[in-house]
Amino acid sequence: MTSAPVRDPELPGLLLRTERDAFLPLLRATPESSFALRTACPGWTVRHVLAHCAAALTRVVEDRLEKGVFSPESNDRDIEERDGVPLPALLDELERGMTEAGPVIAAAGGKLDGVALGEWVHAGDVREAWGLDGAYAGRGLPYALGLLEGVAYRKEMSQIAAVVEGEGEGWAVPRPLGVPSPDGRPAGRYHGDGPTLIRLYANRPLVGTRYELHGVHEDDLHLFDRPPKLED
Repeated sequence: MTSAPVRDPELPGLLLRTERDAFLPLLRATPESSFALRTACPGWTVRHVLAHCAAALTRVVEDRLEKGVFSPESNDRDIEERDGVPLPALLDELERGMTEAGPVIAAAGGKLDGVALGEWVHAGDVREAWGLDGAYAGRGLPYALGLLEGVAYRKEMSQIAAVVEGEGEGWAVPRPLGVPSPDGRPAGRYHGDGPTLIRLYANRPLVGTRYELHGVHEDDLHLFDRPPKLED
């Protein structure tokens, strides 16, 4: 089996803080009416997405990760609990989570890295709902790709060899994501840009993208269709 990627425990916090510094000013400067727009997440508005993100990070910070956390039912309850919270207070909770969750995730040994990656993807969902360019790009993309490498391995995703355009020498040659097939089938192959690779794994719309994928199906790469793995 391919050896596990070397984990950088500071990467989740770095991703969250980088996104915080770019995302929170955008959120605070946007009219409240825009938070009612629908996102790529079925049934969720922008406000629902942010309520979910704030709740998830608060749970991490406060160590409230009971059985069933992050299930659809748990997510719905977290969102409902914040339904009457004024938007500025909700954004304050989100900012606190993006600031304080990093050390907790770092100490968790990898099992919460997907939370940080998911938060960054949801920020992209908001940008996409608002019609902004670079929804799943920006300064955090290199950190997100680094986290994706570890999360895909930990969740035993089908292996692909990814060549990611524009992300430096480390991604200019095929780089393994996931684990080899137990029946010896060769790894799939991806060639394209970083934001599109994120869209593939996050199960986000691919309309207007351009990429090559061979040896695996798009459905094999839907990382966030799988429940978080919170146990060692």
